[in-house]
Amino acid sequence: MEGTHGDRQRHAGTAGDTRGPDVPSPTAPGDSGSAVSLPSPPGTERSPRDPPGDTEPDGDKVCAVCGDRANGYHFHVMSCEGCKGFFRRSIIKGVRFTCPLARRCPVTKAKRRQCQACRLQKCLDVGMRRDMIMSEEALRRRRELRGQRGQPGGQRGQPGGQRGQEGLTAEQQELIALLIGAHQRTFDSSFSQFMHCWPAVRLLAPSPPGAGVAAGVSLSPCEEALPDVLSLLPQFADLSTFMIQQVIKFAKEIPVFRSLPLEAQISLLKGATLGICQIRYNTIFNPATKAWECGQRCYTIHDGALAGFQQVYLEPLLKFHESLRRLRLHEAEYALLQAMLLFSPDHAGIAQRDVIDRFQEEVALTLQSYIEHRHPPPEGRFLYAKLLLLLTELQTLKVENTRQILHIQDLSAMTPLLSEIIS
Repeated sequence: MEGTHGDRQRHAGTAGDTRGPDVPSPTAPGDSGSAVSLPSPPGTERSPRDPPGDTEPDGDKVCAVCGDRANGYHFHVMSCEGCKGFFRRSIIKGVRFTCPLARRCPVTKAKRRQCQACRLQKCLDVGMRRDMIMSEEALRRRRELRGQRGQPGGQRGQPGGQRGQEGLTAEQQELIALLIGAHQRTFDSSFSQFMHCWPAVRLLAPSPPGAGVAAGVSLSPCEEALPDVLSLLPQFADLSTFMIQQVIKFAKEIPVFRSLPLEAQISLLKGATLGICQIRYNTIFNPATKAWECGQRCYTIHDGALAGFQQVYLEPLLKFHESLRRLRLHEAEYALLQAMLLFSPDHAGIAQRDVIDRFQEEVALTLQSYIEHRHPPPEGRFLYAKLLLLLTELQTLKVENTRQILHIQDLSAMTPLLSEIIS
């Protein structure tokens, strides 16, 4: 996805706003430095003979930051090599730019080098993500993996049953084993520990022939009768408390999390718990019935509506779970996704941000490597990119979920732990 050698040389001098033109780019040839990079169609690369600035943007492939020709997605945004490199260097070095004109400078192809503060702010405004920047060590390890796959008799020539382990380093295999173990010890898909809390609303038994439709919503095969809001609210409250407790136990199973100060642990849990709960709910989501099968219980979005949640949240929630379930993720990928959500350095009030950032980067790289070696094309094509997009949707859902939980006063009153998480 990289440009030609001449293109990289030009960007090293023109887009490197934080260093001189003679400093080599931190991104090696053939490596984008971005966790997600979609390839450009043939014929869109700029020729090394084209002088900088003389090539007009090609169709819709325009850099969202400066308007120059873009060659793919970098850090979650369609962008050019120059803005990709500038954003990566600025974030890694932690540079604090100042704008002399109250942050009103235009950021265009011709003027992007005039104000670094406005250019960096524009990168953030259009959606470039700090958490997708890979360190030099992560890039080196990814290049090594790519080199191993390209060797004769390497990864691509192995039988399907051996694909998973040979493409992962010993450290990555150890991390996956740790997270899978933590997930299995803190999540019981049968919900056997929860069954004593409330009588089941719906048992997983076939409905009698001719089971009807209530309020225009088709009921799933496991639905016996529609509960009312008075019976659902206590169940949703206890189920939320139960799930949050399990997520806290999952976090404490991870040594890096336990090593953090208590304040940092609390901040990470507040920022990630609701999202992790949805990842776990996805493992028990049945796309055929559009229901979440919590052991002997069976819930649909219609139950959520009866409990007081609005369609503006429930419909995107259902779409999210259907989309994620279609990807057919393995248990290892679910466990890695939970760790990626937990260790987000962007949560407010985080201490030891560098430790959290490094571990999230390690988890992200492990997830990407696992996908590359366990999901051969066409199944695995752009799978990692699709997951990142779904995680972005999940953040939007979390905001709306929090708003509606606060709106349902009885629910937040019944769940002190949930109230603490969303405070």
